[in-house]
Amino acid sequence: MGEGQRDGVGAVHARAVVLATGGMGQVYSATTNPAVSTGDGVALALRAGAGVTDLEFVQFHPTVLWLGPDAEGQQPLISEAVRGEGAYLVDADEVRFMVGQHELAELAPRDIVAKGIMRRMRETGAEHMYLDGRHFGAQMWQERFPTILASCRSHGIDPVTELMVPPAAHYASGGVCTDLQGRTGVPGLYACGEVACTGVHGANRLASNSLLEGLVFAERIAAHIAGCDRAGELAPGDPPTPVRCGGYRCWPPRPGPTSSG
Repeated sequence: MGEGQRDGVGAVHARAVVLATGGMGQVYSATTNPAVSTGDGVALALRAGAGVTDLEFVQFHPTVLWLGPDAEGQQPLISEAVRGEGAYLVDADEVRFMVGQHELAELAPRDIVAKGIMRRMRETGAEHMYLDGRHFGAQMWQERFPTILASCRSHGIDPVTELMVPPAAHYASGGVCTDLQGRTGVPGLYACGEVACTGVHGANRLASNSLLEGLVFAERIAAHIAGCDRAGELAPGDPPTPVRCGGYRCWPPRPGPTSSG
């Protein structure tokens, strides 16, 4: 593939290609995504002529660890389980600002909590809000959330006494448009996981759907490719001509329902 050579990777020809590049959180200044989540899979699909959809549906997680105003890239995630155990979202005056905004207060859906935090930040001019779990005590933090506790302390913050949180880009519900076998509109090109938009998410992802989506569609894609290979339907051919996209004209509808192959 030309590794180590100047100006390029080279070309790899294949009868089937599966995009599994993850999300696009790194296009935001704060995200829970790893450094490799830069949206490359969506760009590759567009250039190949495949359709993408619902890219505006980016879910923001309400609570990540505040690392200062200059922090960029991946931020440590503070799980919703902390709020589920009874931690409160408060402002600098220790006012629980989510009370009255939703009947579930801090346990409202992610988009509502994230908007509530941002709204309070704008109202007060603050750079962050606080997640107050001081009433848990050190033992509960250690027993229930040892990984989060260690992560916070590694950054010089002890959640036993203080924890600061802003929202951050979390999960892309949109992506490369596929059918229920993971196929895109380009023959031989598949996509699964966060890079794909399979239709099993709405505009707001549920907690663990992404894990199930990756497992289910990866298995379906593997089975479909194997079936097509046995049937001689994966004959080698020329790669698709790259497409230069402008606006929405390269975003065709989702591929129609087809057999499982």
